[in-house]
Parts: sequence; structure tokens; C-alpha cells
Amino acid sequence: MNPLTNVKNIKKLSEQELKSGNVVSSWHNQYKDSAWIFIGGLPYDLTEGDVLCIFSEYGEIVNINLVRDKGTGKQKGFCFICYEDQRSTILAVDNLNGIKVLGRTIRVDHVADYKPPKESNKADKELSKLQREGCAPVPIVPTEVKQEEGERKQKDKERKRKKKEKKKKRKKDKSSKKSKKSKRDRSSSESASSSSDSETD
Repeated sequence: MNPLTNVKNIKKLSEQELKSGNVVSSWHNQYKDSAWIFIGGLPYDLTEGDVLCIFSEYGEIVNINLVRDKGTGKQKGFCFICYEDQRSTILAVDNLNGIKVLGRTIRVDHVADYKPPKESNKADKELSKLQREGCAPVPIVPTEVKQEEGERKQKDKERKRKKKEKKKKRKKDKSSKKSKKSKRDRSSSESASSSSDSETD
């Protein structure tokens, strides 16, 4: 199907959804488990940074795969983007599908089952690491927070240990009470039987 026809079809779907007002049965819901979108029709001179600038308007982007020719390294005019929040994909598809970028109409659509590219022998370590982990910044955890977490874990361990000790002590107390009670019962039954024996004599 012609890419422009796809653009028009996606726009029609969105318009029908707006008119019906039924958000629950939205066509976007079938992609609720995927935070990836497809972008086609990109100008060939755009870089990953350019694509990020355009599409980060609707959410935090955590990964991008601008597909390139393996031999020449030139981009092929389409890419895949992963958002941090899946709801950003709906905004991007609804608002950026059909816009013109450097005179070319781009197509934006959901991707149901995105599979990252297989690593090639020519890919350097940095590129393969980027493809595996994504381009999102790694959150920096202050040392104070790490220390607090360590202290909290230590306190939790101590609390659990004390709880176990209390359980063991309770079990011991119960068993000792039972044994004392059984001894008392035996001694009282023995005394009762001995007194009944003496009465019969």
C-alpha cells in the first residue's frame, strides 16, 4: 500500500475515534503493550539527534534505531523509537503522522512486536551497547540514598531476625507449658488413682 494512503488511513481512524468519543475501544489499545513506534518517509540527511528533537516533544525517548545500510552506513529513511511511557506513542501517532519534515511527509504508526536488530560483525562496541541498553540517561542515585537504603536493609534484617527469635521463644514457651501441664495432669491422675486405691482398701 502507498505510504501516503497509510497516512490517510491512520488519520481517518483517529478522526472516527474522536467523533465516536469511545476511548475504551480505541484502536490504540491493541498496541498498549508496546512503547515502540515506526517512523517512515524521513529525509535521508536526518540524524538520530534530529529525530529525537522532533519526537521528544511527546515524551521521553529511551531508545532509537535509525535503520542504516550495512555497507555504506547511510540511513534508509525510516526508524523505530521507544518511549519511556507507552501513552506517548498515542500522542506521537495522532499528532505527528502526516506532518512534513524538510518537504517530505512522514508516516508514524504503532509497532506491535518490535525486535531489536541482530548485532553485525561490523558494529562497534559502543553502537551494540547503545542498541541493547537504549539512549536514556541512567538515573544517578546519590550516595546518601544508597546509604539510607543500606541502613534500611540492615534494619529490616535485624527486625526479621528478632521476629524469628520471638517465634522460637514462643514455641519453646508453649512446649514447656505443655510439658508442665502434662506432668501436672499425670501427677494429679496418679494421686487421684492412688487415693482411689486407698479408699477401696
